[in-house]
Amino acid sequence: MPKRSAKDTIREWGLIILGAACYAVGYSFFFYPNGIIPGGVTGMATIVNYLTEWPVGVVSMIINIPLFAFAWRHFGVRFMLMSLAGTVLIYVFVDSFALLHTQATENIFLAATIGAAFNGMGLGLVYRTGATTGGIDIVAKVLRRKYQDINFGTMVMLLNFAIFATYGLIFKRLDAVMYTIIAQFVVSRAIDTVLYGLSTSKVCYLISEHKSEELEQAITSTMHRGVTMLDGKGGYTGQQRSVLMCVIKKRQITELRKIVTAIDPNAFFIVTDAKDVFGNGFGNINDD
Repeated sequence: MPKRSAKDTIREWGLIILGAACYAVGYSFFFYPNGIIPGGVTGMATIVNYLTEWPVGVVSMIINIPLFAFAWRHFGVRFMLMSLAGTVLIYVFVDSFALLHTQATENIFLAATIGAAFNGMGLGLVYRTGATTGGIDIVAKVLRRKYQDINFGTMVMLLNFAIFATYGLIFKRLDAVMYTIIAQFVVSRAIDTVLYGLSTSKVCYLISEHKSEELEQAITSTMHRGVTMLDGKGGYTGQQRSVLMCVIKKRQITELRKIVTAIDPNAFFIVTDAKDVFGNGFGNINDD
């Protein structure tokens, strides 16, 4: 592992501080005044706040203490310190902004979408440093050890929906719960945008019975994209076939489909998402 420079350290802490502030803006000025709750520990703390008026940040930290104590033994010191710092900063900002008693909008749909954009952007900035905000992520990792057939994302989603359902049942705010679900979708998209950017690439696999070389030549000469020829074998037929693999920009998918249709309309064509691609014609692996 290369030694981290002072510049890298300052940059990471700057991202954590900025991310914590963005998260708190979305929560304090958009979510909370309109009865929208976020997922995770903050959502649980919000329910407690509505019942008791205890500060959301303080309640969140109390809930996080045993979770961080447990996680401390299972993760690296640097990861835990940065995650703890991100968590503390978020709730300091949340309770500080609460003193302003500011409501950015009374339109609950705008509150759900714009607040979620700030919320997700803040979390994405924290995640870019390799840290997390603790809370429900730790719970999900623990539960997944017991229920290994459920993936991590699904586990987090199930825990969040349990929190949303509890909120709806206690306060009879089913409309707010529905807007909360919309907000969570926007949060996830905002996080992905911060982490991976807007230009999602595509990985394409092509299997042609007789025209693999023609397809390879057409793609390289027309689209100016590299093609990798993989050796494949049919599981049922046992026949050897070439599998063409190429990475293209999302906007080029239509052009590739036209090439395949023109040369071999019977070709087997698979397209998958690639969120991070580094190399010639794509991103630089040294860029943040």
